[in-house]
Formats: sequence, C-alpha cells, structure tokens
Amino acid sequence: VAGPDNGNASHVTYSENWSGVILTAAAGTWKGITGTFVVPTPKVPSGGSTTTAYAASAWVGIDGYTCSSAILQTGVDFYVEGGSISYDGWYEWYPDYAYDFSGITFSAGDTVKLTIAVSSTKAGTASISNLTTGKTVSKSITSTAALCEQDAEWIVEDFSSGSSLVPFANFGTITWTDMCAVTATNSCVQPTTNSTIVDIEQGGKVYTSVSVTSTGATVSY
Repeated sequence: VAGPDNGNASHVTYSENWSGVILTAAAGTWKGITGTFVVPTPKVPSGGSTTTAYAASAWVGIDGYTCSSAILQTGVDFYVEGGSISYDGWYEWYPDYAYDFSGITFSAGDTVKLTIAVSSTKAGTASISNLTTGKTVSKSITSTAALCEQDAEWIVEDFSSGSSLVPFANFGTITWTDMCAVTATNSCVQPTTNSTIVDIEQGGKVYTSVSVTSTGATVSY
C-alpha cells in the first residue's frame, strides 16, 4: 500500500495495519532481527467505547513487506477494554496462525526484547525476553512457506481477528531501541533516516507517526 514520499530523506508509505520501520535488501540478506521496547499502557482511543475491546501489537519480523509469501515474527499484543488491560506474547510463521507463548507475563513499563533467528529459509527461532522480570521464552519453528530473507521490520500493528482488523488501541508511543537486523556475515544493520517508514492510514485518517533517530525509532499514536 504505497503512498507519497513526504519529501525528506526517508521513504514514507501507508498501510492499513502496519506502522514502523522496514529494511529491504536482496533475498538471502537477513538472518535475524532484534528490537527492544517498553510495554505501553494501551488506552481507549478518543471517542471510543468503554465496552469495546481495543488492541495493538508490537513485533519484529523477517519478510512480509516486499516478500509476501511468508513472515517469521514474534511480539506482544496489548488489549484494553474499559479499565481492563492485558498482554500476550506470541510467535507466528505466516501463513500459519499466531500462537501464544506460555510462561511469560508482561506489565506496563516492562522492558522487552524480541528476537528472531533464521537458521534456514524454512526454520528459525522466535524468542521474547522480559528484561524486567528476567523471564525468557523461545520456540523453534519450521514451515513449508519459505522465507525470502529480504525484509527486516520493527512494527506496531493493528492486527486482524477473523477477517477484519481489531479496533485499534491508543498505544501512546513505542520507542524501539537496540535495533539490529542481522546479515549472513553476522553484522548488525540498524535503521537510518533512509529506511522505509510505514504509517497506518484507515479511512483517510493517519493514525501513527514514525521517526528514526540515531538510537532507534519511535512509533506514536
């Protein structure tokens, strides 16, 4: 879902459901990705209903942007309904479903590190570490859907449930730090102001603002 370049160094595109930063390269480039963020307190959006469940998700992943056949990703979902807030950690090798991790919990303010490691185009590992609680969960995954290893992304998403997007929570600001896309030679590539930036646009309204800095990237509602 391409949109106009906004004229500065970065290339801004628009998506119905993704907001964040994407590095694209030749197939076979990316062997892993890491990113760290602080778990937000999701809020009911302005004008929203206290009886509706709103949600958003922060994740890192390989592929799914220019390579649409597969995505290996892991992240944390945030939910708010009235005064009730909850979180889930998950992993997914699209086009298969997302599966929740057990044995890890999250609270607002926790520092969480997300890691994807690709061992082959059809095998990899998803890990989530709650650096505040000291808990780490990890899952080795295989798939028949091969990765291209050409996209590496740090995303805040309005994800789908069933065939429609969930009502999008006001997640405040998520700041990605320790951002690293790992190459086949095990070097770490960080986003720059030349990286592709994606903002969420629904019904003609832009819901997010993304900026890349020398220390990471911020995604704001």
